[in-house]
Order: sequence, then structure tokens, then C-alpha cells
Amino acid sequence: MQAVFSPSSPLLRHAQRTVGLLALALVAAKAQAQGFDFDSVTRLASERAEKPYRAAGDKLPADLAKLNYDQVRDIRWRPDRALWRAEKLPFEAMFFHLGLYQKEPVLINEVTPQGARHISYNRADFDYGKNQVKPEAWGDLGFAGFRLHNHLNSNAYKDELVVFQGASYFRALGKGQQYGLSARGLAIDTVGAAPGQSEEFPRFTEFWLVRPDPLSTQVTVYALLDSPRATGAYRFDIQPGTQTTTTVRSRIFVRPGAGKPIGTLGIAPLTSMFFFGENQPRKDDFRPEVHDSDGLMIATGEGEWLWRPLQNPKQTVVTSFATKNPKGFGLMQRDRQWASYEDVEARYERRPSAWVRPLNDWGPGRVELVQLNTPDETHDNIVAYWVPAQLPAPGQPLEFAYELSWQGDEQQRPPGGWVTQSRRGMGYTKETAAALRQQAQFVVDFDGPALKALPPEAAVKAVVSTDANGKVLENIVYRNPATDQWRMTVRVQRQKADRPIELRAFLQHDNNAVSETWTHIILPE
Repeated sequence: MQAVFSPSSPLLRHAQRTVGLLALALVAAKAQAQGFDFDSVTRLASERAEKPYRAAGDKLPADLAKLNYDQVRDIRWRPDRALWRAEKLPFEAMFFHLGLYQKEPVLINEVTPQGARHISYNRADFDYGKNQVKPEAWGDLGFAGFRLHNHLNSNAYKDELVVFQGASYFRALGKGQQYGLSARGLAIDTVGAAPGQSEEFPRFTEFWLVRPDPLSTQVTVYALLDSPRATGAYRFDIQPGTQTTTTVRSRIFVRPGAGKPIGTLGIAPLTSMFFFGENQPRKDDFRPEVHDSDGLMIATGEGEWLWRPLQNPKQTVVTSFATKNPKGFGLMQRDRQWASYEDVEARYERRPSAWVRPLNDWGPGRVELVQLNTPDETHDNIVAYWVPAQLPAPGQPLEFAYELSWQGDEQQRPPGGWVTQSRRGMGYTKETAAALRQQAQFVVDFDGPALKALPPEAAVKAVVSTDANGKVLENIVYRNPATDQWRMTVRVQRQKADRPIELRAFLQHDNNAVSETWTHIILPE
């Protein structure tokens, strides 16, 4: 008996989906038969950039599409079917099921010395829990993403090490850490879009997981990125440890004739959450602080170290720091004390910092920080990335290599001294209420080897500067006998209430800088 499908039949649509996925897999496999490497992904990205963008128009099967959040979470990969488990390799891979928010499938392949093979969706790999669905009718559905496991914390169990899921997002863990901020492959027009244009979210459409050796200490993943105005080839070398490192190599192609030009191309984007903290407390929450990151740190190409405390603004705030060939930047979770958060579930003191260290010449550009308002801790509202000064001509790759480190208690610090906390507020004062409304006071603590080497009576001063909208009224520095750190108190008067104030300060001894530069923006009242 021959099956007959109507043009609107769900079975026909999913049969077409299966044929499409297999066709893409066969094209990739043909290129891989000769051996697969970063140049192979580059060719695919370059070829795709020369063609018009084709959005993934696939829809979920009806019985899968109707599942709610908890029902989708009830679909779980069977751990005993993890890729590389049977071979007892040091890494294992498990895959995420499509559903609800994850509707666009990604292709996943395995690369071995014999070549590459497409990993097909197999309903037997998943436990569907209590869901009443019919996966046998779905064909090669594809996956929403994947996660890699490794003996990160114990030899008895393989922990989650890194996750790739959703657009070009990925995140990883070092030993003893708990998931917090995420990284992305590429950001386009997070800000700076042309009128009528919105942010573009490039997505990884295909992955190649390289089978590790029995003695491998790192695992390699290749990825193909695609979006309406750009494509990209990526290589990720992931090495677990106390500080898990992801070495990223990327080649990005701008699509010619793809409509409106790119306003802001964000390289090595980091995405995090800042709800409230020591510099912006919340009186109706029992927790002292709630954030995945508390500051942006930058090591400029000119040798200056910058620290900008994060904020949760009422309106979007965009600031940037121009430099050439930066030494690094990152969204950091410096405060790692349990008492700073008091949250037994979220454990914010375990959230990793992410430090980006360029491995090639990045040229001139800027580190851009975008701070959005968030009403709660469930929304990411902080984005930081590198913006190159110039975009390449269509067809010419823009290449960036960098090491992305997921750091815990041992993390990147400036060599001399750094900020340990920034607090805003007044103590007892004889100033009138009207005067105080025009003023802001900050109490900032510094620590570090250059400061600890100074005697208590050392003549340390704060070099403070502000823009035209601010006037420094008071500037005091002294050693704090309770902590053996150095404390700076700065009081500033605002000239116009509806404008921000840019404030900079660093500690100096004998005309030598002995700390990073604390750079803060006082938002309009």
C-alpha cells in the first residue's frame, strides 16, 4: 500500500524536514570525507555568506508544540546512551530535545579519524516522562543543543562542563562553580542598529564534536554560525579545571547585499545579570546582593586596568572604552563571600567570572558595556563585547582568536591593586536635605600586593576626575584598620540632575599608580 500525503499533511512536512536535514548532513559529510578541520568550517561559512540567508522555518510537531515548560523539562536524555560513554572516554556528550522556546533544530555531527558522521535524532535516546506524545512520527527532528560532561569535580561522576543551546549562546563551569553568566559566538546590533532595524541573534546551525582520545585533557567542537547579515566558522578547545578555559578561534564573513549595514558587531560577547548589589541595595529583599557579575574589568592595550561596577538602571545605559589591542576584558564576580548573598539555592558566590584574553592582533576598537533594566533576577540585563573599529569587506574574513576563562576564587586581577567593594551612601552629615539631593558619596575599598607593601603611614592619595557635570567636593584616603585595606571616600556634586556623571579614581603613592582605575557612571536622578 502506498502512502499518500496531502500538501498540508503534518507527516509530509516532517518527511520534508527529514529529507532537508539529511541533505544538509550529506553535503557536510562529503566535505568531511577528506578530513575535517577549521578550514572545512571556514569553507562552509564562506560559501553560505555568498548566498541569501534562509531562515529555519520548521515548526514543531503539533503534539510537541503544545507542551508547557514543565512538560518539556520532563523530556530527558538517557545518560546511559551518552555519546562516548560506551568507549569510556574522558568526555561524554548528551543532547537537548526541541520544544517550547527551542524550536529551531541544529545539526550535530561526530568527527573521528575515519571522517564525520551525522548524529540523527533517535526517540529511544530520550525519556519522555509522563508526556503523551508520538515521537515515532517525527522523523529526524534534530536537536536543540548539547552538553559535554567530564570528571570536573570527582572521579566518581562526570559533571556538566559546557552547554551549547539557543542561538549562539554557550556557558561553562570550572571546578566548584555553578552556572551564571553566558558567552555568545557573535552579537549584532545589540545597540547601534539603523532605524527600523532590531538586534540580530546569529545562531549556531551545525556542530561537529571531535571524538577525544582516551587520555585527552581537552575536547574540541567546531561550529557553523549563520544570520541574515553574517556567517562564521568557530573552533572551541575546552579544557576543564579549577579554571576551565575555552580557546576560541573564529572567522566571520559579512554577507554582501544583506540589507541595512551592521551598526555594531560584537566580538566575544558576554551576557550576565545584575539585579542589585552593594552599590545599589534593595531595601525590600532579605539578601544583601543578587547578581551573576558585579563589574566589568578591562586591561587596555595602553597598560591601564579599569573596573566599572555594574548597575540595574531604570533605562538602558551604553558606555564604551576605546583602546587598541586590548589585553583582556571580562564580566567578573569578584565578591565570592556567602554572607554577601545569603541565598541557599542560587549560591551567587559560586557563579563564575568570564575573562577574555585576545590571542591575536585585535587592532583598534572599543569594549562596549550595555546595561538594561531588569525587574527581577530571572532576566539577563548586562552585555559586554569588543567592537572592531572597521568591518571587513564582504567576502573577506574577520578573524579573532581568544581564550575565554571561566574563573572562580582564583581569577584574573590587576597586578598592583584592585577594588574589593563600592558602596554608595552618606553617613551622618550636617548637610541639608536640599544639598544632599545634589550630591553622591562613594566609599570604595582597595586591596592588592602593591597596597599591602605600603606602611600604614604611607602617603596614599586618590587621583579623582569627573566630567563637566560633576564637581568633587571631598576626597579622602586612609588605611582601614578593620580589614588592612585602603579606603577611599569621594563626594561629588551634580550640576544638572537630568544628566549622568562620569567619575574616575585610582590610588597613587610617590607619583606611581598602585591600583586599577575605578570608573563609575552616576545615572541621572
